[in-house]
Amino acid sequence: MTQAEIQDLGAQLMAGEHLLEEQESAVDIESFVRSLPKAELHLHLEGAVAAPTAIELARKHGLSAHDYEDASKLFDFPDLGAFLQAYDIICNSIVDSDDFHRVTYEMLARCAVNGARYVEFFFSPQAHHGVAYATMLDGIVAAMRDAARDHGVHSRLIPALNRELGPEISMQFLDLVLAHRREEVIGIGLDYNEVGHPPGLYADVYRRARNRGLRVTAHAGENGPSEHVGASLDVLACDRIDHGYHVVDDPALVAACRERGVFFTVCPTTTTYTTTFRDLASPGHAIHRMFDAGLNLVINTDDPALFRTDLNSEYLLVARHMGCTPQQLAGVALNGLRASWLDDTTKRAWISEWSAEINRLLPPAASRPLDSHVPATERRTPGKAAH
Repeated sequence: MTQAEIQDLGAQLMAGEHLLEEQESAVDIESFVRSLPKAELHLHLEGAVAAPTAIELARKHGLSAHDYEDASKLFDFPDLGAFLQAYDIICNSIVDSDDFHRVTYEMLARCAVNGARYVEFFFSPQAHHGVAYATMLDGIVAAMRDAARDHGVHSRLIPALNRELGPEISMQFLDLVLAHRREEVIGIGLDYNEVGHPPGLYADVYRRARNRGLRVTAHAGENGPSEHVGASLDVLACDRIDHGYHVVDDPALVAACRERGVFFTVCPTTTTYTTTFRDLASPGHAIHRMFDAGLNLVINTDDPALFRTDLNSEYLLVARHMGCTPQQLAGVALNGLRASWLDDTTKRAWISEWSAEINRLLPPAASRPLDSHVPATERRTPGKAAH
C-alpha cells in the first residue's frame, strides 16, 4: 500500500469516526427529547386536525373533498388560496359534538405521544359557521377529560378571538364565552392577521375578560411590528406573548421583557412559513436571537398537522439548528410549566417533580442540576415595557 493510499484510508477512517460521533450524538439528543416531559401552550385545534380525519369528516357531512382523495396532498400549499381552501375544509367539516370530540381527542393523544403532559390549546369558534358554541364545548371538554383518563395528558382551553372581525364582534363573542363558562376554559387569545389590527383595539375586551377572571394572551410580533408586543403587554396586560419574534427589532423592549420575565410561546417551523425569519440555522433568526438575549421561551407546534410537525420535532429543530444543549432544552421544558396558567400549588409541585425527573435524564456533562423553583411570573417586575 502506497503512502498516498495509507493517507486516503486514514482520512476515510477519520471521516467515519466523525460520522459515527454525529450519529451517536443525534441518537442521544433524540432519546433525550422523547423522554423529556413537556408542556405545550401554543397549539390550535383546527391546525392540528390530521388530513385523513378532515377528509372523513367532510364526507360525513356531504362536503366536497373530491380534490383531496389522497390525504397526503390535502396540506400541500402552492399558494395562499390552496391554504385557505384546506383550512375551510377543516373548519366546515367539524360540525357536531362528536366531530369536536374526535379532533380534540386525536390531537391530545398525539401530544401525549410527544411527551406533552399539560396542554393549553386554542380553538376558533368564529370559524365554525352555524355551529352553536355550546355544541363545540360539549365535544371538546368531553374529549379533554377522556384524554386525561386514557393518556395522562391534562389540558385547558383558550377560545381565540379573530382580530380581523373587529372589537365590537369580539366583545359579543366574549359575552358568549362568559355565558357558557366551563372549568376547562381558562382564558382568551387573539389571533389571525396582525396587519391592520393592532392590539390596542381590543383593550376594552381584554379588560372585561380579566375582570371576569380569564387569563389573557395574544399573538403579536409574528408578522406585525415590535410595537404589537409592547402593546399586548402594556395595553392588553397579557400574561405571555404568542410568537413575538419582532421583539428583536427593539433592543429596549427586549431588555424590558427580559427584566419582567415575559414568556414567549415560539413555534420554530411556523417561522419558516409565516415570517421573514426563514433560516432556522441563521444566527439572525429571531428565535436564535431571543435565546441569545436571555428571553424566556417555550417551544410549541402551533398548527402541527398543517405544517407537518410535532412537539419532539420542534425541540430537535432548535437543538440541531440553534445548538441548544440538553440542559437548555430542559430549561425550555420547565418554562412550559412556569408560563402556564396552572394554579400556583399545582405549578410548584409539577415543576419540582419534572425537575427531579429531568435531572435523571441529563447526561453527566450537564454539571448543574436543574433549579426547581418558579422564577418567572411570580417575580416579574412591575411597570411598562419600554418602547
